Amino acid sequence: MIRILGTTFAGLLGLAFGSFLNVCLSRWPEGESVVTPRSHCRGCGHTLAWWENVPLVSWLALRGRCRKCSATISWRYPLVELAVGTLWAVEAWLFSNAMSLSNAPEIDVGLADVIGKMVFCWLLVALAALDAENLWLPNWLTFPGIALGFVLTTILAPLEDSWWTQAAATAKLAAFDDLLAIVIAAALILLIRWLYQLIRKREGIGLGDAKLMALLAAWLGLPNALLSLALAAMLGSLAALVVLAVPAARRGSDSWAASKLPLGTFLCIGGIVSSLWGQPIIRAYLRWVGF
Repeated sequence: MIRILGTTFAGLLGLAFGSFLNVCLSRWPEGESVVTPRSHCRGCGHTLAWWENVPLVSWLALRGRCRKCSATISWRYPLVELAVGTLWAVEAWLFSNAMSLSNAPEIDVGLADVIGKMVFCWLLVALAALDAENLWLPNWLTFPGIALGFVLTTILAPLEDSWWTQAAATAKLAAFDDLLAIVIAAALILLIRWLYQLIRKREGIGLGDAKLMALLAAWLGLPNALLSLALAAMLGSLAALVVLAVPAARRGSDSWAASKLPLGTFLCIGGIVSSLWGQPIIRAYLRWVGF
């Protein structure tokens, strides 16, 4: 019962933070404050009543339209709220399951672990939505995300060897391992970017993707960051096939070859999958190739 209540609370809290994230996603690209003014329709300026701000429920009750001007409310709003709420509920459930199955991790370390994972998921949802809508991965999200992941991994790894499977005998060794993973991950994207420019004579991957890859390495370690990149490549390939087959899906260009795809969004999705199931996927792959 405690597990169910804890998971439900985490899910509801995630819905609330997802709702706040929607405010940020609407205002950050415009350079607006996320505090003032109150939530309002982007079309007519109608200030939303409290019942129009209830996560998921309000969007369904309003049928995805503004009550005053009937302007369409983007599907991004319920999707972001549902994504954060679901991910937080899953992390809470996994945490309570780990606590019930093993007495090895200290409760305070485990709690710091799950809170860190929730922050990580919130960051990835934010970056995925920003890149999907604006092809934008802001430095003031990626750089603090890298720093926070590095600090938490460095502090917690010596306390609990099983945390994200990064074993470290000392904080110094953990810091070195994490820093090396960050550098290698970012360098890999920069190498791919350089090769693409060398061959195609134009930019194909932004520097923001390199910083995002470094963020994934800081939180997940190098193996899971590489898994995130592999998953992103597969998702990107599927998206490219859609762009090739459906002209209406092309963004900013009539040519499919010149269409821009949000690699950062695919990396974030890969990062979420890796954070939840990365180790089983890697073990299954290694068994498949004979290791």
